[in-house]
Amino acid sequence: MTRGQAIEARLRQELAAVHVEVIDESHLHEGHAGAREGGGHFRVTVVSPRFMGLNRVQAQRLVYHVLQGEMGNEIHALSIKTATPQDWDDAGPPQDS
Repeated sequence: MTRGQAIEARLRQELAAVHVEVIDESHLHEGHAGAREGGGHFRVTVVSPRFMGLNRVQAQRLVYHVLQGEMGNEIHALSIKTATPQDWDDAGPPQDS
């Protein structure tokens, strides 16, 4: 299982996510200090009912909490887009945050 697949599985399981997309952008950061130490750069989109009633920052904090064991080791940098299922259905993919 790749790091991206492990991240996706964890987000789906912990957040009951209905949609997760993980893009590994590590190749764009070759030579960067975090990349030299083995940490990857990832962009994630997560759609979960757990984000209901949360603002954007609270939803992102929840994602960071779920991935806290990977942060600083497997993950050096993380870009997050979040949405509730209703927001996802109404507006399509969430805007960059």
